[in-house]
Amino acid sequence: MRGNRQDAWTKDEDILLAETVLRYIREGKTQLEAFKEVGDELSRTPAACGFRWNAALRKNYEDAIQMAKTNRKKEQTQWYVMETEHLEEFDNQEIIQLLQKLQSYYAQVDDQTQLEVLRTENRKLKQYMEQMDSYLSKIEVYIEQAKALQKK
Repeated sequence: MRGNRQDAWTKDEDILLAETVLRYIREGKTQLEAFKEVGDELSRTPAACGFRWNAALRKNYEDAIQMAKTNRKKEQTQWYVMETEHLEEFDNQEIIQLLQKLQSYYAQVDDQTQLEVLRTENRKLKQYMEQMDSYLSKIEVYIEQAKALQKK
């Protein structure tokens, strides 16, 4: 019989984690930053928060995640439209600053996309390494067994 773990997640903690992650997504921040904030608040590690989110909660919030991403994109688009509506009122220096902001924003989005790709690749490589380590251990056992048989 299994008892409750002393460090088991409560419903309130799950809700806090989900709301914080969704808020960070809407604000264009990273989930890792959300895990750090929740971890500090709940005295848990960011890794524990990330594991809980990915293993138990994320699938229940797919629609909310998509809505948060959509809202973030709408807000960013509205900012761009507001900035460009009044271009005729700006001098060249202000236009250059606006273009630099846009360039920085797109570089940041590209960096975040690349970071997610690299994280995914890193996870896959870690899994592959674990699998190869397991195979290596089995091969070493077989070699030892073969050596033992040769001695007989």
